[in-house]
Amino acid sequence: MKNGLPLKVLPPYLFFLALLSLISCQEAAPKADLILTNANIWTGSESQPSAQAIAVLADTILAIGSNSELEKYKGHTTEIINVGNRFITPGFIDSHVHLLMGGNSLLNVELRDAQTPEEFTRRIADFAETIDPGTWIMEGNWDHTLWGGELPKKEWIDPYTQNNPVAVYRLDGHMVFANSAALDFAGIDKDTPDVPNGEIVRDDKGIPTGILKSNAMGLLLDKIPPLTKTQKKKALKEASHYFLSHGVTSVHDVDSLGTAEVAQELLDSGELSLRIYSAKPLNRWKEAQRKISSDELWLKTGIVKGFIDGSLGSHTASFMEPYTDKPADNGLFINSEANLYQWISEADKAGLHIQVHAIGDNAIHTLLEIYERIVKENGKKERRLRIEHAQHISKQDLHRFGELDIIASVQPYHAIDDGIWAETLIGPERVKTTYAFQSLLDAKTILAFGSDWPVAPGNPLTGIYAAVTRNTLDGKNPNGWVPEQKISTEEALRAYTKNGAYASFDETVKGTLEPGKLADFVILSEDIQKIDPKKIREVKVMATYLGGKLVYENDQKEN
Repeated sequence: MKNGLPLKVLPPYLFFLALLSLISCQEAAPKADLILTNANIWTGSESQPSAQAIAVLADTILAIGSNSELEKYKGHTTEIINVGNRFITPGFIDSHVHLLMGGNSLLNVELRDAQTPEEFTRRIADFAETIDPGTWIMEGNWDHTLWGGELPKKEWIDPYTQNNPVAVYRLDGHMVFANSAALDFAGIDKDTPDVPNGEIVRDDKGIPTGILKSNAMGLLLDKIPPLTKTQKKKALKEASHYFLSHGVTSVHDVDSLGTAEVAQELLDSGELSLRIYSAKPLNRWKEAQRKISSDELWLKTGIVKGFIDGSLGSHTASFMEPYTDKPADNGLFINSEANLYQWISEADKAGLHIQVHAIGDNAIHTLLEIYERIVKENGKKERRLRIEHAQHISKQDLHRFGELDIIASVQPYHAIDDGIWAETLIGPERVKTTYAFQSLLDAKTILAFGSDWPVAPGNPLTGIYAAVTRNTLDGKNPNGWVPEQKISTEEALRAYTKNGAYASFDETVKGTLEPGKLADFVILSEDIQKIDPKKIREVKVMATYLGGKLVYENDQKEN
């Protein structure tokens, strides 16, 4: 080649064009490295929705079609795998994860399903017994609604954690719970003033209970020693294995913990095993202008992530009308509208991709106003502006998503979790456009699905189950919570594959199974389009292929 580059470093579509050029000069078809036969393939492509076999050369799909059509690509060294009519989809793309936070949570105490204060306390106490004195106990991702709504108090765990500071998140990331050791470390006491758009929860004597909300979390979190590079690499490897085991081959990482820099080191050493689209904080948008990676098929930057409000469960999501259960409370803005406009406008002018967290209807409306203003002021271009979560949308704003070409980056699992208690907080009328997936599709909106892991499980099959059934976790809505917002299995599949690629400007290289695209695909135990939707969450990932290489295989040989 004239530029001296080896063919393998070319993007897949350029590789494929070069391959076609080579084939045109020869009579024989190229020979595949791998061919999977007797498969039930959902390609995600409108031109060829289904297929029976797929051929791979290097990291790229060489051909896709029937068993007989792919015979010509068999060579002496081609590996042939008969998958026995298993269901194959494009590799899942999770459009919203906290990668290092999640990886670190796998190495820390697990509180997500603690059902009682006693179990919550016991898990922390037991974990403290396994670590060295002085080691921080982090992550956790607890949910106080599981035991009736009482927020944890530092007195619960202080007797067991005198030698270990504790700072564990509520599952939505908008509250943190600290023990006395951590509060003392940060200098937080009864004389510490509250901060704007945040709260230090106190008892009737004004003494902090251990709960810090929204911006008040920074009083503690900003003083915790950051993860070392070694810890970050370990967390990233743990997270990658976790996602591959669930069929996820690409993620959009919204952490601001330095994922891209660590991922680049793993890429350089040949240890990176997950494709990553890594965000920087919106208010530090200038940092995102630096190109981190020379191989954007594996590690891509250029996106910035901001916040406008908090979460529903912590009463910090911003609503136009007060919370039903707290008539004096409308939630809050984490950042001012003026600051958000300035940051978004500047980042947009710099050519960066923008995603902003907005949950309450007031936050979503405000963000739509800012986006519309930016488009008018900065001129039309291919922006693919994203709203992260977009959970509680005002009826009058639904149509604006499609009209403004806004991508709704949503997490369906939250619907079957929040659906247990959301109506208590916002009433029966507002829940009609909560997690409004079908209404968004009707408004010609691109839905990109994600998990928000570790806030929620990072299993796309669970997310698809949630979007299709809307059966809440307590089992009290067997026909679906707000059933008119249920969508089809194929629409959910598309949101976890093709639309995820579109949401990162990667639709030419992945998201569907087509010749010339990356050979990222997943083999499932059953065809999720044909089984009872309520059984989707029971389906197993049998194998995950990344760039044509087997990177995960389920030990179970049968369903």
